[in-house]
Amino acid sequence: MVRTQIQLPKALYQEVKRVAREREMSVAEVVRRGVEYITRTYPPVACDETWSLPAPSDLGAFKTAPEEWPLTESATGIDEAGLRALKQRLTAAASAANGGVEDAE
Repeated sequence: MVRTQIQLPKALYQEVKRVAREREMSVAEVVRRGVEYITRTYPPVACDETWSLPAPSDLGAFKTAPEEWPLTESATGIDEAGLRALKQRLTAAASAANGGVEDAE
């Protein structure tokens, strides 16, 4: 056997102790039986392929101009120089997403 530790909410632990007392089992045996039950209830899922991210979707043009995005140091934790660089990158990304058009409308 493998020794392990688990954390249970107090109410659940009290219920486990009650079951153990009523059935004259150890708490460990109640937990083992519960784990056996749940692993039989949820057998392994057969999967022949590895999961990968889905292809990105075209969400259309940005609705708000990047200069109107509420990017502040207090909201992002990024200093002023970092925010300037981030805004430049976001503006370039928005322009590219909008087909090179500066204004989304």
